[in-house]
Amino acid sequence: MIKTLNPEYKSRVEQYLKRQYFMKHINFSLNVIEEGCTEGWLDIEEIHKQQKGFVHGGVIATLADITAGFAAYTLVPEDHHVVTGEIKVSYFNPGVGQKLHAKGWVIKQGRKMNFCEAEVWCINGETKTLIAKATTTMVTIFPEDIPS
Repeated sequence: MIKTLNPEYKSRVEQYLKRQYFMKHINFSLNVIEEGCTEGWLDIEEIHKQQKGFVHGGVIATLADITAGFAAYTLVPEDHHVVTGEIKVSYFNPGVGQKLHAKGWVIKQGRKMNFCEAEVWCINGETKTLIAKATTTMVTIFPEDIPS
């Protein structure tokens, strides 16, 4: 059973998001923050595209990493942090459309690691296409591991 160790996880994530300059830079925002699950949307712009107008694979991997990472972050105690230990992204379809929708969730919670999955969907008009799926291992950083 997935259970947060920080009942104030939502406000904690919202505070952390204010300092997420990379997310602001690419114009990605998390709109759903739940216990063990986050979701966000990105309006596709020219800066996100590569040849043929496809969304760059790095953008897709980044959205999977962010949503899975924040899903794990909702579960750890207030004085703990989370970093990506491993991510594997499988690409199924090119991202061509107006928006990306990314969702990440914890599938197995642990003391030192949380195992997560993420999906990234491309929205083109009324059509929503799964373009990638990721599996991640999010590593918990304990207070004593943080240099002072």
